[in-house]
Amino acid sequence: MLYFLKKLAGNPFLSGSALVVLLFGNHIGSAQVGVPADTLLPKTTPAPEKNELKYSLNADGSHYFKVTFLNQTWLRYNDSNPGTTINGEAAGQTFDIGLRRTRIQLFGQLTDRTFLYFQFGQNNFNFLNAAPVYDPGQPANGQATGNRKIAAFFHDALGEYLVFRGQDYLKIGAGLTIANGLSRFSQPSIGSIMTMDVPVFAQATVDQTDEFSRKLSLYARGQVGKIDYRFSLSDPFPINSNNGAPIRIGSNATFAPDTHHKQYQGFLTYQFLEKEPHTTPYMTGTYLGKKKVFNLEAGAITQKNAMWRSDESGAIIHEDMNLWSVAAFLDMPLNAAKATAVSAYLGYFNYDFGRNYLRYNGIMNPANGTTSPIAGVAGSQGNAFPMFGTGNIVYSQLGYLLPSDWLGTGNGALMPYVSLMYARFERLNAPMSVFNAGVNWLIKGHNSKLTLDYQNRPVYNETLNQRTRRGAVVLQYQLFI
Repeated sequence: MLYFLKKLAGNPFLSGSALVVLLFGNHIGSAQVGVPADTLLPKTTPAPEKNELKYSLNADGSHYFKVTFLNQTWLRYNDSNPGTTINGEAAGQTFDIGLRRTRIQLFGQLTDRTFLYFQFGQNNFNFLNAAPVYDPGQPANGQATGNRKIAAFFHDALGEYLVFRGQDYLKIGAGLTIANGLSRFSQPSIGSIMTMDVPVFAQATVDQTDEFSRKLSLYARGQVGKIDYRFSLSDPFPINSNNGAPIRIGSNATFAPDTHHKQYQGFLTYQFLEKEPHTTPYMTGTYLGKKKVFNLEAGAITQKNAMWRSDESGAIIHEDMNLWSVAAFLDMPLNAAKATAVSAYLGYFNYDFGRNYLRYNGIMNPANGTTSPIAGVAGSQGNAFPMFGTGNIVYSQLGYLLPSDWLGTGNGALMPYVSLMYARFERLNAPMSVFNAGVNWLIKGHNSKLTLDYQNRPVYNETLNQRTRRGAVVLQYQLFI
């Protein structure tokens, strides 16, 4: 794959942008034919490129308002889990086209002390988005209709106050926000991630008691010396407001619909080298050699009586949710002349959702049914695997930014990567591991990049013993400004 990209980039007839056109099947016509461009207009020195949409509110630009746009398009081939169906039809393999994320950010420093942040967009928009599950017992003309236009929503809406003018010692904010505890990947900056997708397991309550990892919260965050901290008091959403399957109590823990307690979160980072940016609560995936970062990190989330289950007599038992992690993160240049860099992460996660909690999840799942259901587990079709559960998880990723001239001048750079999620969940009778390997073609850094990713995941049988493995290949194109 790397050889193929290098050969294409080395072709004098193909520029970096032309390669993107070839990959996506577009056509660009020439406005004039046979007339040298430099005879039409006098040569001028081009103005420096402004790589942002930013409006200054005062003379020195310290007060500003900024807008960003992000779009991630997926072309995906998936080898389906056994029994997978789409609208009642067997689907051993699938190919789909989707929008993994489409986002608009609007934020700014309005005064010396006040900061405003909004994010609006949608996620996981493919042909099944908002479609009802097909019921083979009903005629096709009797099926309920879905609404493919309902997916966009506010991800974030917050206001923040800087307590000490000109210093990041303490910021107090409130609203709908991703500022939370547990880990850096629980609050990731999506536009700058190194792997094709984030390790979603780190967003531990995603779409259960939060809104795509965002919660209504009061928080404090800041940087004091080498310590970066954030603490949040969050008001979680009821589990029965997530438009999911009917909630039933059983012997295995699930989120409880009959209690409501606040959630407490904290995250601490010790920054040995350079400090990371602190403008928004989001944390950068990789700086592509622009910064020297080495951090040790720890975080936690706790909520009283968040879970429920029944005992042998049928009585209801409530259990606390306690999650914590520790990790190390390294992201730094290696050779300034060649613009090479390395990015690495190693984290340990300890999840206690109550006895035998287990949740399957498939990112932008390309299927909506199965003829081989697993007792007590929802959504095991398509590309799903046991992503969340009570137990222990080790996650690691490693990437290397190749020399800037490897593809030839002006053709961008390549950054191959690998990642591993290894888990021992209480309810599984075998360890769970998911491997990813891929390569980023950074046509213009994170602003324009192609990512080719291969994932290999486990498949479990009805007794939750691992039976086999399946794979998926995804080509993602990201545009971000």
